[in-house]
Amino acid sequence: QVQLVESGGGLVQPGGSLRLSCAASGSTSSFNAMGWYRQAPGKERELVATIATIGGINYADSVKGRFTISRDNAKKMVYLQMDSLKPEDTAVYYCYVRSWGGMNYWGKGALVTVSS
Repeated sequence: QVQLVESGGGLVQPGGSLRLSCAASGSTSSFNAMGWYRQAPGKERELVATIATIGGINYADSVKGRFTISRDNAKKMVYLQMDSLKPEDTAVYYCYVRSWGGMNYWGKGALVTVSS
């Protein structure tokens, strides 16, 4: 089993920055892919960014140039640096990992609110 805990969410003004972190723990020592999804009120969950050993880095078009994903395999951490935040980035952000066996795991989410 794998447990994921997100941190770093909060309230920020438009144009500001936040950094989300996700710590993975459990029996799995490494992951094929790690990333972030988000779900805004009344909308479906959507991909934000993923970073995979096979497949590289992918971003949603809406965040390209503003968000940066990174990972630390030794610490089993994945990060999302969010700059130039917009009100439409307001959502619950979910950490996600995929094991080499193809299992997907999700965190409980971190709320990001962009508002003046």
